[in-house]
Amino acid sequence: MDIKKHIQQRSNEILPELIGIRRHIHENPELSFQEHETAALVERELHSLGLKTTRFANTGVVAIIEGKNPGKKVVGLRADMDALPIVEVNDGRPYRSKKEGVMHACGHDVHTTSLLGAARLLTEIKDHFEGSVKLIFQPGEEKLPGGASLMIEEGVLENPKVNVMIGQHVMPGIVTGNTGFRPGLYMASTDEIYITVTGKGGHGAMPHFNIDPVLISAHLIVALQQVVSRVANPAIPSVLSFGKVIAQGATNVIPNEVKIDGTFRTLDEAWRSEAHEKMLSIAKGLVEGMGGQVDFVIKRGYPFLKNHEALTHRLQSQAKDFLGDDHVEDLGIWMAAEDFSYFSQAVPSCFYRLGTRNEAKKTTFSVHHPSFDADEDALEQGCGLLAYLAISELQTD
Repeated sequence: MDIKKHIQQRSNEILPELIGIRRHIHENPELSFQEHETAALVERELHSLGLKTTRFANTGVVAIIEGKNPGKKVVGLRADMDALPIVEVNDGRPYRSKKEGVMHACGHDVHTTSLLGAARLLTEIKDHFEGSVKLIFQPGEEKLPGGASLMIEEGVLENPKVNVMIGQHVMPGIVTGNTGFRPGLYMASTDEIYITVTGKGGHGAMPHFNIDPVLISAHLIVALQQVVSRVANPAIPSVLSFGKVIAQGATNVIPNEVKIDGTFRTLDEAWRSEAHEKMLSIAKGLVEGMGGQVDFVIKRGYPFLKNHEALTHRLQSQAKDFLGDDHVEDLGIWMAAEDFSYFSQAVPSCFYRLGTRNEAKKTTFSVHHPSFDADEDALEQGCGLLAYLAISELQTD
């Protein structure tokens, strides 16, 4: 059997069915760790293929496709299932979310559907490859502590032991039909920052009687930027951003406190910890020096994501074989975060990008945007490439 040709043909043939599944999931999104309906759908689809399923982290679903000599090698394929708390723009698409305020704005509906398609392709040809493929449908990628960490704690990488992990994620910056890879460091760690600056509120016309937390907060936000611009090694990518500032005062009212929320991201664990200490030191010294008090909480999030060099080079080469050289791109470092990083810290892993950009279909908005959508034609490549990469890796000692 020509496995590559078979997968290419079958992935095209099942595309209409996959589009139907994706639209159903898109219309019925579920927030992190609440993916009950989605998990049930995944189970039904896998059971229809004759596969047994196991639950992890409550709403996570796992199944194993055994080829000949199933214990020889195990490749894990991961798809996340959760949606985001975003109101989807009503632009007339027939499969808009039916749940107001919840939306698949990051393409997890595409990821889940692609892995279901890959499961179908792999079960059809399981007598033609050696080893096993572990299908991991993961909850809660968008919310700490991350479904990947919980599934790993519960033993998802054991029994049978997973030798390598592969994950894919949509990217609207890459045209449909193309994919992208990056060996080595790829995505950043992520930490959530929650600051409360407390002063003494009062009338805006009499600031000398007050301790103004708004002014202190303004100085603090600017001062903390030196952690990235002057303390960090310029060779280590770092980002410090504040996206939420709440001061419940008025034009003539100085409030008692200001709340500031932000994020810190980097690609080096030692520097990550050092930066935390520096931020805490700056905040305490500056705020107390101006007469206020500060509560500075850093909620440690996902670690950085590092693609295994040799594995990623192999898979990139196989992707070129499957799609053609012109359809495989090199990626740069991306400062967003992903809890697939937990897999990459545990076993040799590769996390690559699936192009979904189509100007004519207006699938050009970034992930997490209320107008985000994916070109559904990418499902053909999404399922076919996953299946082909899994089989190719099983054939590698």
